[in-house]
Amino acid sequence: MTAEPHRSLPQLLGDARRWFDEGLLAAMAADGATPVSLPQLQLFAVLDEAGTTVSELARRMGVTRQTAHQAVHGLVDAGLLEQTAHPASARQRLIRRTPAGAHAHQQAERVLARLESRLAARIGRETADALRAALETPWGDPPAPDPA
Repeated sequence: MTAEPHRSLPQLLGDARRWFDEGLLAAMAADGATPVSLPQLQLFAVLDEAGTTVSELARRMGVTRQTAHQAVHGLVDAGLLEQTAHPASARQRLIRRTPAGAHAHQQAERVLARLESRLAARIGRETADALRAALETPWGDPPAPDPA
């Protein structure tokens, strides 16, 4: 029997993110919410109240404009988002939540709070608080490559 290899911090953070994403999607589906994909879920999380351009959504999500556009259109078709004129640019549109989208967002925030409570019950409140504190601490810009 071999021991599991040491997993990197990015791998562990990715697993933690999936735990929350899967828990959120399952809880929302159980509550009868409109089904959404993971990219759509991520888009909802980075959307400003007043609206956000597709280009900015793509940057925040770390995806291409095409991927962000597809996620937006799926959520527009579902009635959760709308596109409105950008006050400063005739070429751009702002993406924002509809009333149904705002309701879904509030519902998701409540589910995430419950998931955080479940995590704290599993790993201990002190550990959960330390994890939050570590992740809220500014990390600064990524370090420059070491000279070889």
